[in-house]
Amino acid sequence: MAYAVLLCLAGAGLAAWTATQAWESGEIVRRDPMLGVTEGRTGTQVLPWLSALALVGLAGGGAVLATRGGLRRVLGGLLALLGLTLAAGGGYGLFADLDGRTVWQWPALCLLGGLLAAAGGLLTALRGHRWPAMGARYERRSARATTAGGPVGERSTVDAWDALDRGEDPTVS
Repeated sequence: MAYAVLLCLAGAGLAAWTATQAWESGEIVRRDPMLGVTEGRTGTQVLPWLSALALVGLAGGGAVLATRGGLRRVLGGLLALLGLTLAAGGGYGLFADLDGRTVWQWPALCLLGGLLAAAGGLLTALRGHRWPAMGARYERRSARATTAGGPVGERSTVDAWDALDRGEDPTVS
């Protein structure tokens, strides 16, 4: 489970980071006496959905820890599709005919990050149902456990609060 979570987090984190880097650079020519300026567009400017999808991948990597069984397998499948979409965005940045000169290392790293996230999602989809889940202390308590027993005796907690509202001490029988 640790490998799958780390693959998802590392891949999505790498894709999120590379989306903030300049994927293309071009020179803006100005009239004399002003100098030309080199300006670039980031991966997010080239593909606006890229950084948002990478952040969803980071959240999904953490969600692998909080889910179990069939839901974890579904989440793994979604993370695999998300990773492939991030990889496709990196591939687009590598091979698209952008207006300026393409800086190849950032789209290539985004492609790698997407493949890592897809591998973590695939591993989760295939084996996630057998991994351990979070402890019971994170589970929601049943209605019976919250209303019975405790310092208020046999009364429910609602009865105890009502007694406090009336000015009575619910701990005195």
